[in-house]
Amino acid sequence: MAIALKHGLAVVGLSLMTGCGIIETSPVSREPAPEPPRVTGEEADPCGAGRVQEMVGRHFDESMRASLRQASGAGSLRVMRPGEAHTLDYRGERLNVRLDDRGRITALDCG
Repeated sequence: MAIALKHGLAVVGLSLMTGCGIIETSPVSREPAPEPPRVTGEEADPCGAGRVQEMVGRHFDESMRASLRQASGAGSLRVMRPGEAHTLDYRGERLNVRLDDRGRITALDCG
């Protein structure tokens, strides 16, 4: 009786392990990813960052906010200082003013 019980448990255990091992998988596609769309013209610079690139390297103060927004034609403006938290949402009409730790403009871009 004890031997039959051991054999029965062994059969049940093996069938459970075998059942877990049978998983159908679909083949992985090895095709390259499609090329990203090319953006040109007004779509490439919706916030007008290209119009205010001469400001990179200058010290930023709050009085520049309105003039940067007006000169670029941006719908809104966000100042990004080192160590500050920022949302990751992309807004094409928003001009990002990126500053270094001394308050100098390091980059002007859309987002």
